[in-house]
Amino acid sequence: MKITNSFAPGKIIVSGEYAVVFGHQGVAVPTTIGMLATYEESPGAKSLATHWEGIQPTNEWREFLDEIIRRIEKHRRPVRGVLTIKNHLPLGKGLGSSTALIIAVCRSILGTECQKEARSIEDVLNPGHSGIDFAVIWEKAPVSFTKKDGPKPIPLDHSLLANAVLIDTGKPEQATPELVAWVKSREKECSNALETIGHCSEELMAGKELSEILKKHHRAQVELGIVPKKVQKLISEIEKAGGAAKVVGAGAKSGGGGMVLAIGITPVQLRGMHVQSALITL
Repeated sequence: MKITNSFAPGKIIVSGEYAVVFGHQGVAVPTTIGMLATYEESPGAKSLATHWEGIQPTNEWREFLDEIIRRIEKHRRPVRGVLTIKNHLPLGKGLGSSTALIIAVCRSILGTECQKEARSIEDVLNPGHSGIDFAVIWEKAPVSFTKKDGPKPIPLDHSLLANAVLIDTGKPEQATPELVAWVKSREKECSNALETIGHCSEELMAGKELSEILKKHHRAQVELGIVPKKVQKLISEIEKAGGAAKVVGAGAKSGGGGMVLAIGITPVQLRGMHVQSALITL
């Protein structure tokens, strides 16, 4: 029995959400947490058994995994044996969990040289994506990304997010493809906000103060309409306490906003705001 392991991290977009879809620059880093896919191949088995450990999936996520497997089988013989997913990424909250699952599973079954196949599955299952999630998760390294030039590894200062925290603000009520399509349908009215976010990426690469970049980026995201009211209130409290924060990922029109990246604020201060947080490191 052949056993293959493959780890895929999540991602944090420090700057660039939505703007990268329209050709602007984005900057993203991998998370230290992610998904480990272990495939125990057993050609004599009648089917593939799948198991999840760690953060558990909903039925929607189990179906998503089943669809990944179906598409992998178009590139090779039927997949038989046992596939185990050890997951430490919050699902559907802006950390690239769907892309991480695609890449981890593809690499465990198809091998490390499966970028073309994994990207084709990403294109179908995450329609409208910019490519930045796939780039940083595949490379497992900080990248600068534009649709024109693709991903470029960058020597990002490892201290940039040394004292940052991720705050779980709840699951968005809209899926990422829906939100991307919504912003695309309003491209003209969103152009100023998208331009601002693009400038934030340029300033980040130029070494400007991260707290000021995050504040400007957050206001542009609010203008796009993808920061729910309760998340706006939380970020306002963080700023009043001397910190800065922004939604990472697609955000939402309503419900939770997924994960929020915050700097200049301590876990103790956040507990006073009645939120849970986790320290992240690069």
